[in-house]
Amino acid sequence: MPGNTFGQLFRVTTFGESHGGCVGCVVDGCPPGLSISVGEIQKELDRRKPGQSAITSPRKEEDEIEILSGIFEGKTTGTPILLLAKNKDMKPEDYSELSKLYRPGHADYTFEKKYGLRDPRGSGRASARETLARVAAGAIAKKFLKEKLGIEILSFVEQVGEIKTNIDFNHVTSEQIESNEIRCPDIDIAGQMISLIEKVRDEGDSVGGVVRGIIKNVPVGLGEPVFDKLPADLSKAMMSINATKGFEFGSGFEGVKKKGSEHNDEFEVDEKGNVKTKTNNAGGTLGGISDGQPIYFRVAFKPVSTIKKKQKTINRNNQNVELEASGRHDPCVLPRAVPIVDAMAALTVMDHYLRHKAQNL
Repeated sequence: MPGNTFGQLFRVTTFGESHGGCVGCVVDGCPPGLSISVGEIQKELDRRKPGQSAITSPRKEEDEIEILSGIFEGKTTGTPILLLAKNKDMKPEDYSELSKLYRPGHADYTFEKKYGLRDPRGSGRASARETLARVAAGAIAKKFLKEKLGIEILSFVEQVGEIKTNIDFNHVTSEQIESNEIRCPDIDIAGQMISLIEKVRDEGDSVGGVVRGIIKNVPVGLGEPVFDKLPADLSKAMMSINATKGFEFGSGFEGVKKKGSEHNDEFEVDEKGNVKTKTNNAGGTLGGISDGQPIYFRVAFKPVSTIKKKQKTINRNNQNVELEASGRHDPCVLPRAVPIVDAMAALTVMDHYLRHKAQNL
C-alpha cells in the first residue's frame, strides 16, 4: 500500500505537492471533546514555515491553515479532521532545468525510476513541504497529550556540523529553545551555529546536524512488545522525515562503552512512593514499553542536497553534465526540523496511548 498514512488508531494521511494547489492532511481517530483552535495549530506551523529567518529558505509562504471538518464550536467531534493550507509563493520556473537532470543526493533519480515520471517543481511529494501537514496534525496530538496527560514534548538543535552543545537536556525549556533562530537553547553555541550556517550559505553550500528530542511525563505502559515497540515506532517516525540519516535512542551508540553493571538503570522508590530509576540509560523504555522516565533520542539530518555549487551529475539521456542549482533552498534544515520532530513524536505517542487504552480497558 502507498505509504501516505501514519498510525493505527490515531491515523494521519497527508496529501499535496510542493508546487501544487495545496498541502494538507486528514486526521482520523482523534477523541471527541478536545478544545483546539486554528490559532493553536497555526502557532506550530509558524515555527516550520520558510522565510522566518536569514538562515532558512527565502520562500514566502504564510502556511495559513484551514479546518474544513471534524471540529465544531472549537472542539473535536470524533470524526475525520481535514486540515489544508494553500500554496501561494510558487516559482515552478526555478525548476525547469532540474526536469532534465538528476540532483546528486536527491530523490529525483529514484522517484523517476520508480514511477516512470516525476514532478520536478520543488520535488513534488519528495519535498519537505509535505511536513507542513505532519506539523498541523501533530499540533492536535501535542495539545491532547499536554492537556489530558501532562506529557511535554521538546526538541532542539544539538549540533550543526562539528559544533555541538553539551547542555543538560533534562532541564531545557521551550522558552530557551525559541530564544534564537537556530533553536539551540545554548546561547553561546547557538551563535556559533548561526555563523557556520551563514558561511556555508554564502559559499553556495549546505550543512547538516542533529536534533535532540525529549518526551516528559509519559505514563508507564505505552508501546507494544516485539514489532511495535515504542522506540521502534519513534525510529520509523523520525526516519520518515526528509533528510534524516540516523536515529539514536537512549544511551545509543555511547552505551556500548559501558558494562552491564554501569548501563543498567537501578530501580528505587522516592519519598512520595513513586518508582524511579537512578539513571536513565534506557531512554525511558524497557522492552519497548515506556517505564515512566523521560524518553530521549537524537535524529541526524544530512546537508541539504540542492546547493549552488557546481556538481557533476547525469541528465535523463544518461549523459554526464554539470549542475549549478538555482531556486530557494535551506542552507540547513535543522531550525525548521525541530517542530517536525516535535510533531512526529506527538503523533507516535498519541497513537500508542490510544492503542494502550483500547487493549487495557
